[in-house]
Amino acid sequence: MSRDPDAPDSRISDAGGDPATDAAADPAPGGAPRPSNERGEGSVRVVGTAHVSEASVREVEETVAEERPDVVAVELDEGRYRQMKGETPDDLDPGDLLTGNTVFQFLAYWMLSYVQTRMGDRFDIEPGAELLAAVETAEDLGISVALVDRDIQVTIQRFWARLSGMEKLRMVGALAFGVTDPRVAGITFGLIVGVLLGPAIGLFGGAVGITDAVLTRVGVGALAGLVAGYLGFRAASLSLGGGAGRSGAGGVDGDAADAPDGVRTLGVAAVVAVAVAGAVTVTGVGVDAVAGLLSGTIVRAVGSLGLGLLAGVGVGALTAVAIDALGVAPDAAEAEYEEFDPDDLTDTDVVTAMMEEFRQFSPGGAEALIDERDAYIAHQLVGLREEGYDVVAVVGAGHRAGIESYLAEPASLPPMDSLVGTAKSGGIPWGKIAAFGISAAFIAFFVLLAMAGVRNEQLLTLFAAWFLINGVFAAGLAKLAGARWRSAGVGGAVAWMTSVNPLLAPGWFTGYMELRHLTVNVSDIGTLNELLSDETRPVRAIFSDMLDVPLFRLIVVVAATNVGSVIASLLFAAYVVPVFAGSLDASIADLMIRGARESARILWGAVT
Repeated sequence: MSRDPDAPDSRISDAGGDPATDAAADPAPGGAPRPSNERGEGSVRVVGTAHVSEASVREVEETVAEERPDVVAVELDEGRYRQMKGETPDDLDPGDLLTGNTVFQFLAYWMLSYVQTRMGDRFDIEPGAELLAAVETAEDLGISVALVDRDIQVTIQRFWARLSGMEKLRMVGALAFGVTDPRVAGITFGLIVGVLLGPAIGLFGGAVGITDAVLTRVGVGALAGLVAGYLGFRAASLSLGGGAGRSGAGGVDGDAADAPDGVRTLGVAAVVAVAVAGAVTVTGVGVDAVAGLLSGTIVRAVGSLGLGLLAGVGVGALTAVAIDALGVAPDAAEAEYEEFDPDDLTDTDVVTAMMEEFRQFSPGGAEALIDERDAYIAHQLVGLREEGYDVVAVVGAGHRAGIESYLAEPASLPPMDSLVGTAKSGGIPWGKIAAFGISAAFIAFFVLLAMAGVRNEQLLTLFAAWFLINGVFAAGLAKLAGARWRSAGVGGAVAWMTSVNPLLAPGWFTGYMELRHLTVNVSDIGTLNELLSDETRPVRAIFSDMLDVPLFRLIVVVAATNVGSVIASLLFAAYVVPVFAGSLDASIADLMIRGARESARILWGAVT
């Protein structure tokens, strides 16, 4: 966005003017400025509302009409105001979106927006309707409007920075359970565990009896299962009409008949793949013949990944069962909505209880999301009052008590400088320490091997393997996620370097290339919420449409590129390094020690 997000957000305009510009004149009732020498001490009345309550809309309209204040102040920043008014939303800054933790900040913002949208759909009211009513009523009456909330980007960044690691995991997990069937989320979690567990089995499987022979048999079985699954998928697609999402045959009861053909096609393919893979693995039929045609390293790698995925699916199944047992499935959430009265959110006791519950979940998050904004908004209101304006401030009920306490004692307000700007996460920066450690270890690995006398051509071959594996996996997953070939190629080309320096990410480079063809803005989040709120369509169709939303496509492409690089690094350590070690005249550990001694000897000679 072009405007400095750290600058105060209060904007005052006469009715019909542009709220995005600072006022040169002071407004008064009817939009006419009052001479400064006639203005005494102003006043502020705070109206606490529920953002999804029709009653709050009526209360706001009636209060503004009765009070006829000089200014109506609303809990909005410039960007949200423009979006609410239907104006062209601001484009998101690519640099902000692709670097650091901004992807996760986006997820946090999306989760908050999605929950509010779902509640609005449930109670048939647009979230923030009372704020829009306040603005429109003021405009109709010729009353000036002030935007007094902090920029949403600043708030979300500071909110995310103050969450602990566990709170961040819970936040992202809550989003996953909110936008899809929790059982699907559980299986997805299991698959991620399996992908990470596969290389670990390749490295340490021998210690628990998983021999090369076992990995070879599982690897051939997995390859046979993939081929059989693909053939089964093609056959089922032809039989079911291509799996285009058509419902099952009419007149047949049960979930299977109601499932989209695409889901059943995938189910057939999965059953065939698992059956063939299991049969080959158990019987050993054709294992020796296939293993003789392929590289032993590749077969064992596939075998360890297959075992890892099998274990991961088991973990996912247990997670799904636990989710059901804990009663956090979507039906349970809908039942809670059925019993919920949005008008209760304006009740002091209810709001206080909800705020305290949120503070127990995340004291730091509550500080950024509630306390700091209370102080920020109060700063704006105190300023308007001191300039002599009579103000009606329309804010969420959760902010009312905090704002009114500051209005009663302005001296207790924290300095404005402490409420804006980028917040830093507290505690020891373990992520950066680990990143520098990985970079140092990679450089030391090659330097010490060279000092130990390993031939240059062997080191170049090892580096070429590192470059190739990282490039193939990063570019391959980026392409599967929908990236253009050039974007995927750029991400793959730099993946080796970003793996050495984890403070960088290949997904950033892929994302920047994609942004040459995409324009992302804040309205994309509203589009995503609309898609996710449609409970009549199959998940596959919804996800396909979500990939057409520029912001979501960008996030998926960036994430897929990074995941591909991580997987490649694990596979390199699990399979390539052991093969490389077998070509040397000593173990890697011995060579590292020899290289360290030789380096120490040279350094000692240089200083003495």
